[in-house]
Amino acid sequence: MQDQEALIVVDVQNDFCPGGALAVAEGDLIIPRINALMDDFATVILTQDWHPADHRSFASQHPGQAPFSMTQMPYGPQVLWPDHCVQGTAGAAFHPDLQTEPAQLVLRKGFRAGIDSYSAFFENDKTTPTGLEGYLRTRGIQRLTFVGLALDFCVAYSALDAARLGFQARVLEGACRAIDLDGSLDAQRSAMQAAGVAMEN
Repeated sequence: MQDQEALIVVDVQNDFCPGGALAVAEGDLIIPRINALMDDFATVILTQDWHPADHRSFASQHPGQAPFSMTQMPYGPQVLWPDHCVQGTAGAAFHPDLQTEPAQLVLRKGFRAGIDSYSAFFENDKTTPTGLEGYLRTRGIQRLTFVGLALDFCVAYSALDAARLGFQARVLEGACRAIDLDGSLDAQRSAMQAAGVAMEN
């Protein structure tokens, strides 16, 4: 059965950890547990936010708009973020404490300048695929465990898409940390529970 399971480690990158451009409080504290979890899974997948410098989700690309304000994109509402995880920068690199050797796949997302990508499965238009679903299907993987950053954005979006696609999805909250922007944490917890995502510590 282990061959049908995968650990998906979401965006444990320098810019999302303390000192980074879009730091999640205590984001680095989850790394020892994530490293230990890797031994329990036959398949480990890492996702990596990978933005061009002129990404449209950056507040710097919208004169007069402040970070964490909202705007409308062709695909719907979008949070405007501080510049983060710019391709090739130290901020986009995986945190140095994260074990990357066990990963069988590193999936980069958010590389299209005009659209953000929280989920490991789809861009934020919810239709443009990243290719992860096909990879999992061809490997025969059916059960997914999600950990990483941030719980209420990229982890939640990934888990919700996994459930929508028919995978058995589980989130280990103790191996995640959240941004909690305007109530986003409670909202996404409720959404995941309603979608049948297993929430464990």
